[in-house]
Amino acid sequence: MPTQRQRRKRRKRLTSGEGRSSASVPPVTSAAARRRGGESPPARRGADDRPSAPWGTFPLSEIVVLVGLVLLIAGFFVAPPQGFVMIAVGLGLGSLAGLELSIREHYAGYRSHTLVLSAAVGVPIFGALFVATKLSPAICLAAGLVAFAGAAWLFTGAFRRRSGGALYRLKR
Repeated sequence: MPTQRQRRKRRKRLTSGEGRSSASVPPVTSAAARRRGGESPPARRGADDRPSAPWGTFPLSEIVVLVGLVLLIAGFFVAPPQGFVMIAVGLGLGSLAGLELSIREHYAGYRSHTLVLSAAVGVPIFGALFVATKLSPAICLAAGLVAFAGAAWLFTGAFRRRSGGALYRLKR
């Protein structure tokens, strides 16, 4: 299915000597820009123009990953009860830092992280049902898959709106 950008009719460019002068040519704006009050649509991001973090230039995600790695490695050298907790917390911190970056890039329309974000919804639902209830593992798995599929549908729609109609965006 063609995107809005592909459906839009392209105007033929006039050379400097043809037709109207450049001063009398009205600016071309999209229908969405006219509805917003004449604003131009957001510029497309470049290959290295990642969305900025809400906390500015402070390297919070990198620090969280570093703390998670230190806890993960140290957990292998500590006695079992505390070591297991350190390993779990290290894995959790690393996962949260990666999830934060995925959310930021997805909702900025930079790259689609639909599968990662959908798994972040479906896997905990499966795990909670499996551990906390006496349901059959097949029912727990089915509930996790339904949650995964519903979240994937919602995240795909959100990325399409933010990226200007793209279903996914690969590395450039």
